[in-house]
Amino acid sequence: MQVNKLHTLTGHNDCIYALCEGSDPRYFYTGAGDGMVVEWDLDQPKDGKLIAKLDHSVYALEVDKERNLLFIGHNFEGIHVIDLNENKEIWSLKITDQAIFDIKVFGNEVYAGTGDGVLVILDIAERSIKKHIKLSSKSVRVMSIAPKKRHLAIGLSDHTIKVLDLANDFRPITNLTGHSNSVFGLAYSPDESFLASGSRDAHLKIWNTTNYTLDEDIVAHMYAINYLYFTENGKYLATCSMDKSIKVWDFEERKLKKVLDKARSAGHGTSINKVIWSSYTGQLIAVSDDRSISIWQIEPILI
Repeated sequence: MQVNKLHTLTGHNDCIYALCEGSDPRYFYTGAGDGMVVEWDLDQPKDGKLIAKLDHSVYALEVDKERNLLFIGHNFEGIHVIDLNENKEIWSLKITDQAIFDIKVFGNEVYAGTGDGVLVILDIAERSIKKHIKLSSKSVRVMSIAPKKRHLAIGLSDHTIKVLDLANDFRPITNLTGHSNSVFGLAYSPDESFLASGSRDAHLKIWNTTNYTLDEDIVAHMYAINYLYFTENGKYLATCSMDKSIKVWDFEERKLKKVLDKARSAGHGTSINKVIWSSYTGQLIAVSDDRSISIWQIEPILI
């Protein structure tokens, strides 16, 4: 597997925490501790465009691909909604005085996970709060949706993963225990057969979603796994960590294929907070506490 570092992008003035792909996957968005939200163009990656400048850190970004809206989690304030066609804010909502660690869009609803363990459900058309669900006294850290199953998996700082039924008014399906620290990374495989979870305990766990049993437990990193992300075809999984490395796994074989770090791959010198595979180029994009964005081409990965 060949790794080629293509770009190091700079411009943020603080740790970068949020990363998501646009509805046009040529573009991606980053959010940071400096309150800036920036749009990047993979065809001209050096020229970032400022989309929003907020008063507090941004930990969560989500693009509503159907409506081309960007939802920004503004810590201690709530959410801001940017119309990406017009590049302007069209509404905002004070939903919490806590940090917002993750946002997901499903159908006509937005799900926001907060630092006080609440899942806030918003109606996009009405621009209003529909429901609060108190899940824990600890933070909601990460969410993943299986759209065909209509399952919402939620990783929490109480070390658990709670799975809710979106087809049945958020009824609890299961409560997965096994991690010994906060769950920061969570993703359903594209075929929804498996749920991958990564934790501050440095373990990567694979759950079979037929009955949510543990299929595999891998000591994947030296320190916390901050995030994980599947290629579109489900063959590869990337994990990123506080140990300053990204690992690429052959998911079908459950084998480590490549380690990207500073020494070997011109990687980051500090904690890597998010990673995605671009569905536009197949490239791997990562953001870090070092305030920079890295883009690699990895061969022969076809996503």
